[in-house]
Amino acid sequence: MEGDGSDSLVTIKNIERELICPACKELFTHPLILPCQHSICHKCVKELLLTLDDSFNDVGSDNSNQSSPRLRLPSPSMDKIDRINRPGWKRNSLTPRTTIFPCPGCEHDVDLGERGISGLFRNFTLETIVERYRQAARAATAIMCDLCKPPPQESTKSCMDCSASYCNECFKIYHPWGTVKAQHEYVGPTTNFRPKILMCPEHETERINMYCELCRRPVCHLCKLGGNHSNHRVTTMSSAYKTLKEKLSKDIDYLIGKESQVKSQISELNLLMKETECNGERAKEDAITHFEKLFEILEERKSSVLKAIDASKKLRIDKFQTQMEEYQGLLENNGLVGYAQEVLKETDQSCFVQTAKQLHLRIQKATESLKSFRPAAQTSFEDYVVNTSKQTELLGELSFFSNGIDVPEINEEQSKVYNNALINWYHPEKDKADSYVLEYRKISRDDEMVSWNEIEVYGTSKVVSELESNCNYAFRVRAYKGSICSPCSRELILHTPPAPVFSFLFDEKCGYNNEHLLLNLKRDRVESRAGFNLLLAAERIQVGYYTSLDYIIGDVGITKGKHFWAFRVEPYSYLVKAGVASSDKLQEWLRSPRDAVSPRYEQDSGHDSGSEDTCFDSSQPFTLVTIGMKKFFIPKSPTSSNEPENRVLPMPTSIGIFLDYDKGKVSFYDMDHMKCLYERQVDCSHTMYPAFALMGSGGIQLEEPITAKYLEYEEDK
Repeated sequence: MEGDGSDSLVTIKNIERELICPACKELFTHPLILPCQHSICHKCVKELLLTLDDSFNDVGSDNSNQSSPRLRLPSPSMDKIDRINRPGWKRNSLTPRTTIFPCPGCEHDVDLGERGISGLFRNFTLETIVERYRQAARAATAIMCDLCKPPPQESTKSCMDCSASYCNECFKIYHPWGTVKAQHEYVGPTTNFRPKILMCPEHETERINMYCELCRRPVCHLCKLGGNHSNHRVTTMSSAYKTLKEKLSKDIDYLIGKESQVKSQISELNLLMKETECNGERAKEDAITHFEKLFEILEERKSSVLKAIDASKKLRIDKFQTQMEEYQGLLENNGLVGYAQEVLKETDQSCFVQTAKQLHLRIQKATESLKSFRPAAQTSFEDYVVNTSKQTELLGELSFFSNGIDVPEINEEQSKVYNNALINWYHPEKDKADSYVLEYRKISRDDEMVSWNEIEVYGTSKVVSELESNCNYAFRVRAYKGSICSPCSRELILHTPPAPVFSFLFDEKCGYNNEHLLLNLKRDRVESRAGFNLLLAAERIQVGYYTSLDYIIGDVGITKGKHFWAFRVEPYSYLVKAGVASSDKLQEWLRSPRDAVSPRYEQDSGHDSGSEDTCFDSSQPFTLVTIGMKKFFIPKSPTSSNEPENRVLPMPTSIGIFLDYDKGKVSFYDMDHMKCLYERQVDCSHTMYPAFALMGSGGIQLEEPITAKYLEYEEDK
């Protein structure tokens, strides 16, 4: 028996890797079973959900800068915990009432359902094994009796019904023979007490007595009668226990029977590791040799180029030196002029003529050169600029032999950046790789080299988060097939928005006219239903009636900070206005009777009524630009040309709005190129709201934040 106990301790210690939580990397504490069948600590689930809740809020506001614009009050931490534990808590208001949780074990998003954490089973079996491991690890540390008077004695038993540990004497006192307590279940000393009966998390008063074969989880009879498992095939718990135990035992016996094969394969793996180590070192040596050859060639070319430059420099300086000496000779009492002055002192006519003839020619030549001064050599070394662009490109693509693996290509049309970056790439099916490595880095404005970040991906798309605002990022991808790596793809440069993305939906209450506007269930798309209502009121057109704008605003206001949001205008739209407006201005607009005011003469409508000219220099509490008929119309400005051809641009596929509340400035962007099309001052003395208006047929779609779930939506399209 002692030998068996020792063997069990050794076995327990050998399975430590299976007892580590994938989130906190420590031994499990109250582990919960996720729908994907992986386990995770109860506290880790809460912490991860709180983190996800905060990060999603950061997508909609600048919480990281402590400048949240939301009028909704932020919940304190305890309130967040309550929301997570409450049934129906959801992380994303854009999704149905479910909780999406990224499992750290398999790295897949799992749906926790409407009940969230409350709907998860506690893994008591794993908890018991962890407790056994802890006892084996602290064999020298005794568990003391909970009922002894000080000083307590070492416990010998633990009662699972009383959830307490006892020494022999206390156990006899509190569990006397002939009483109900004598029938309690007791085990060896432990600190892990679990309930004897599993209760259903959906129906907390019902015992678990069945097993759903479709969902692979225990259920109660109410779950089968009218719950989520009513149409699922279930079996009795005893039958499921017997079946699963037989399967597990059979599989364990098979593995034990293959122990010699496993040991042989372990030995083979050890040899392969050593071989890999040797081959890796040899590959490094070969790579160093190739690079040293390149260095030698570069050093040789560098030496020859520098010699050529030095030779040209010396030749030019010599020419300049000679020319300078000649010109110094033209100075009085110096050189040629000084010599000529001495010749003029000659009184003998024949001797003077004999010498002066040649001297006069030299003086004339010097005079001509003085009139048309020309340097003896060029100072520019333009002909000696080394052109390394081609070589730099080749060196940038320097990689291993591809061995038939084609280079993946990043799909620029399907790759974009918003709150996160979505990168899609293409790889021929015949060369489909086992995995990919996506690399990205920030492009520094001061040309400082920034190291590449790497992400291993098993698909052909990836969402990259935690990018800085208003920065350029380079992305590239390479493919792996086994241990072979392809060269990197061409780099894709994307510019992040100038501020954190502001998350909101269309407000279905404030000013929303359901007779003219049609809002979808998610409240991220609105359409203008033009035609029928206009026909019903057609007789008014004969007396000067004009169709008015139908306003709709965001459901969240901004009170400070920098924020960015984007939207798409449908190409068929006749007239759409978009921008920002203050709360008091919106009340003024929405209070006005819709059918009583012509938009052409309404000062705030944005039409070319002349009102824009009168308020160039004043800071308005609103700014709206006009989009329609596949065009983007730049408002009039005193600092730029107001000719129609200069104010009308092609309509961008997606339009972004950047509001700097603190500086009172709003800018409009072409999202495809992250280029600012127009900006102006705006009065931000009140709460500012995203504002939109439609006339005639039209549609507006808010850009959906890019999340990991976004990839699944894209695949379903």
